[in-house]
Amino acid sequence: MIDDDITVESPYVRRRGGDSRRSDGDDVTGCLFCKTDDPSLNGVLIEKELFYVRWDNFPVAEGHVEIVPKRHVASYFDLTREEAAEAYEIIGQARDLLDKKYQPAGYTIGVNEGRAAGRTIDHLHIHLIPRHEGDVPDPRGGVRGVLPGPDPDEWSSRT
Repeated sequence: MIDDDITVESPYVRRRGGDSRRSDGDDVTGCLFCKTDDPSLNGVLIEKELFYVRWDNFPVAEGHVEIVPKRHVASYFDLTREEAAEAYEIIGQARDLLDKKYQPAGYTIGVNEGRAAGRTIDHLHIHLIPRHEGDVPDPRGGVRGVLPGPDPDEWSSRT
């Protein structure tokens, strides 16, 4: 969790508020990331025109955040060019914030694209997870530890 002592230098820091109907008229009441009538659900750290950054509700590491498009879109591959460009920008801003607060040695960044990949909410969200030396026994290969495949010793010796 974030401590009260951090100052986020951004004009975008606020809590989301309002109703659950988007400007396009689409009722997205069931979507956590579109639900705006309960500000405690989506505490916003950084907000831009098309995206916002929020703390993950079930973080796998201290500082785990999600980058979320304001438009209700399920797939990374359905982002517009403008959205993709802003996603890149806001991810960098989130990294800067996390660097200041947690001083990680690295990051894991990812999207669970589709149910088979582990997506549980049908609204795109990009995970940005601060990593530290020794936080897992053997970090080689990253996501390869989740999927079946060759032993890391086998493929890492070839790289």
